[in-house]
Amino acid sequence: MIPGRGSETAKLLIVMQIRNIAIIAHVDHGKTTLVDKILHSTNVFRANQETGDLIMDNNDLERERGITILSKNVSVEYKGVKINVIDTPGHADFGGEVERVLKMADGVILLVDAFEGPMPQTRFVLQKALQLNLKPIVVINKVDKPNCRPDEVHDAVFELFFNLDATEEQLNFPTYYGSGKNGWFNDSLTPREDIIPLLDGILTHVPEPKIAEGSLQLQITSLDYSTFLGRIAVGKVTRGKIYENMPISLVQVDGSIKKSRVRELYIFESLGKKKVTEVYPGDICAVVGLEDFGIGDTIADFENPEALPVISVDEPTMNMLFSINNSPFFGKDGKFVTSRHLRDRLVKETEKNLALRVVDTDSADSFLVYGRGILHLGVLVETMRREGYELTVGQPQVILKHIDGKKCEPYETLVVDVPQEFASKVIDLVTRRKGEMLIMETKGEMQHLEFEIPSRGLIGLRTQMLTNTAGEAVMAHRFNDYKPWKGPIPGRSNGVLVAKEAGTTTGYSLDKLQDRGSFFVDPGEEVYRGMIIGETNKPGDLVVNPNEGKKLTNMRASGSDAATNIAPKILMTLEECMEYIQQDECIEVTPNHIRMRKTILDEEERKKFQKMLKAEEVN
Repeated sequence: MIPGRGSETAKLLIVMQIRNIAIIAHVDHGKTTLVDKILHSTNVFRANQETGDLIMDNNDLERERGITILSKNVSVEYKGVKINVIDTPGHADFGGEVERVLKMADGVILLVDAFEGPMPQTRFVLQKALQLNLKPIVVINKVDKPNCRPDEVHDAVFELFFNLDATEEQLNFPTYYGSGKNGWFNDSLTPREDIIPLLDGILTHVPEPKIAEGSLQLQITSLDYSTFLGRIAVGKVTRGKIYENMPISLVQVDGSIKKSRVRELYIFESLGKKKVTEVYPGDICAVVGLEDFGIGDTIADFENPEALPVISVDEPTMNMLFSINNSPFFGKDGKFVTSRHLRDRLVKETEKNLALRVVDTDSADSFLVYGRGILHLGVLVETMRREGYELTVGQPQVILKHIDGKKCEPYETLVVDVPQEFASKVIDLVTRRKGEMLIMETKGEMQHLEFEIPSRGLIGLRTQMLTNTAGEAVMAHRFNDYKPWKGPIPGRSNGVLVAKEAGTTTGYSLDKLQDRGSFFVDPGEEVYRGMIIGETNKPGDLVVNPNEGKKLTNMRASGSDAATNIAPKILMTLEECMEYIQQDECIEVTPNHIRMRKTILDEEERKKFQKMLKAEEVN
């Protein structure tokens, strides 16, 4: 070896043997399953090790819902090359996650279902990847499905690339077929035993990281947390090398510069992290020891800091009012109940959740939280609930803008796949909510419908859609653009049953009220005045007393309480409640309960407020 050149040679060797690839796709097209297969194929686990499925979806919420919420890194070694694989979420609501992690990749695997073909979210993530000039590999998954159409889907993907103005090089993408569930991928439709062709394809088609000359640059694209080490910055070393105890400058998004020092360095290895002393350009690493950093900040040279372009994230389209829990059951369940607790937790969330914004309101107890959609905000509320927070959330509102003096609102593209016999019901539902049909085509036994609909019209649509199509409809939507306001959209058709006074519900009382509507509570549950306990059969709210006991006499009763047949209560998830409530209602969320209630609990006060609103409308 030439004296003095050892480090250079080592550097080149290390750089050459890295591939950074992100897996992007629509919801439920098999991203996380593909990552499982890559992990198994590269012998990350011992032969006798129990791993289970969906290894990467490791938080409870992800496992319960069967979706990926947070993007994760995993690193495998294949033929002496280190492959950093990034699993991304498929929901448009978590688009902020996708946008930032694509910054770490040099190529993408676009996964498409062999039956469904490209969906709205496929378009969204692919557009982002093509703009960043990433090299795509197309994988058509689930070719073992009975009604799959891989050739048609391949043509549809090509068309999508063309419509998104892909370059000549990007249009010349390699295609692999296979079934993640059965554990094979091949460059043709011939089944085999493993996914080796795909792994070879990653080495062949994904370029090595581009190394620019110059001093250190590393953009923080993700955050990690350890109880021992505190906050950890994760990102790809774009230029220069980074080592332990290195003095660095932290260039923040607002342009301010902080001097700091790297305490520890880690690189990703298999499912965990490995401590190292230095990291070369092109690799993804975790940096410990920095303070007060955020996503988008650049770790740069101590003397001459140069910042990388800031990560831009699409604007939020929806907001919700988060307040402290002020119901009569305040503080019974939760550990964190004060406005300070609530504020600190929301601010902490904005550090790593790029698409989220928190704004103070006139009231010290309430905060406006802006997000990408109901699922995005719902996951935040659910996470807080599990951490022991008590809070009240209001009805989701879309964000309006004034463009050229006109009131405008966000519009979305809605795609629905539904059996043919239900197509007319879907069209009726969507058009009632001011949606306009764009495309209607038959795919096998399914009808494929595309609409343009105001985001307001989507609130509460999913529940209705599933009810009207016997749970068969598959819905997906993505934000399009701001367009002029479409006028009022009809909300919930039926009114609600409101509890008249506090107490414990009785079987006797609920039995007597059954002809008025259906219930959200069972006998023996604690309720308070102003709490929503059910839905009426007609429009308009009804205030009822569910706590009335049976009057006892010394006469022998001809029938007993056991003979009463009360229908079981309707269970609603947090997102369903968010879609269900109207403007004068809110949801009380505690670690053990989700209750809907009127914002103003007292009946007389509610009536006064309604009169005042009507008077204002007239004036």
